[in-house]
Amino acid sequence: MAQAERKLDEVPESTTVVVIGAGPAGLTVASLLRRCGVDSIVLERRSRQHVAQRQRAGIVESRAVRMFASWGLADLVLGGPPHDGILEFRVDGKSHLVDDSDGSEGPGARLCPQQVLVQKLTATHLADGGEVRYETADITLHDLTGDRPTVSYRSADGTVHTITCAFVAGCDGEHGVTRAAVPDGHLTAHTFDHGIGWLTVLADAPPPAHPLLAVSPHGFAAHFPRGPHSSRYYLQCPPDDHPGAWPDSRVWDALRTRLADPALTAGPITDRETFRLRSLVHDPMQYGRLYLVGDAAHIVSPMGGKGMNLALYDADLLARAVRDHVQHHDDTGLRTYSERCLRRVWSDQEFSHWLTRTVHDAGDDTHCGPFLRNLARARLDRLFTSQTAAQAFAELMTGLDPAQDHPAATGR
Repeated sequence: MAQAERKLDEVPESTTVVVIGAGPAGLTVASLLRRCGVDSIVLERRSRQHVAQRQRAGIVESRAVRMFASWGLADLVLGGPPHDGILEFRVDGKSHLVDDSDGSEGPGARLCPQQVLVQKLTATHLADGGEVRYETADITLHDLTGDRPTVSYRSADGTVHTITCAFVAGCDGEHGVTRAAVPDGHLTAHTFDHGIGWLTVLADAPPPAHPLLAVSPHGFAAHFPRGPHSSRYYLQCPPDDHPGAWPDSRVWDALRTRLADPALTAGPITDRETFRLRSLVHDPMQYGRLYLVGDAAHIVSPMGGKGMNLALYDADLLARAVRDHVQHHDDTGLRTYSERCLRRVWSDQEFSHWLTRTVHDAGDDTHCGPFLRNLARARLDRLFTSQTAAQAFAELMTGLDPAQDHPAATGR
């Protein structure tokens, strides 16, 4: 009798795409699908308030800005000022300004914190008639290799819902349920531990004039804007360090030393945590009718700001592939989704690894030794003095790829 009563409580539904996760990846997938008339339902296990306040990435690169513009969404979802294209490297206290604009036509990067992008994507998607369901529990995926997968979950009032769909977009991050639903042996995980730790600090303190990367014998440090009156700081630390080892006084002393700025203005620290720099790629990025997007498929070291931007790139490719399937019965985009995404993923992984090793090895040589330190210094010197090297760096920073971002390559 109890089982019969439970089945009576189940609410069956259907949609074209179930999107799991309401972060930048999931909301972008859903918003783009909405723009081309494809219905979806977004499921998120956290509350709307929690998702809207998560602070992670801070720059939407040029390629992603132009992607949103191509869908008519840039003015609606991108907050914050344009990035002026200048990145400062400070090596042993000496400043080197590098122009990371690649010279191509079109809008450039935007200084848009992740929480602002999520808030605007949410508001725009809901205003367009889209649906996001928060505080969903016990999300379970079924029949992913069949023609009509199902996704079940329990809503906050205890009701069990079962949604039949054509596709599932796994946008719920590294520890979400979607990738865990793939049986063992179907995905290959490529992992790399950089052996480096970072303390990340969010503070109500004046932002820098330009995003700043500082190299010194005392260790790496960085200072990035996160709004008109807030900043994100990074400090190299042992990989197994704990945030409690970094009281406010130690944080500001280390920042003033490593940034070579004795007059650096302090402010209330609102968040701090430590983490290991690591990289992860799952291949392929799909299983049956489940398509992994963003952190559910790959993690990239923070250097270069590629994590969120890779997620936006995945979302764009998946939305276009589903659109082509629904509207034109063309499955080319779905068949090639993983291959096309992974080409960009590995390119950005390589750039992030190169930049990570360069700025860390060039400073404290305790672990890398003087040989690798001098190699890293040579790479920096080439970046500062060679126009060709600076141009290649700019193309990688902006995220533009002539082989894939030309209209003929994307089907725009």
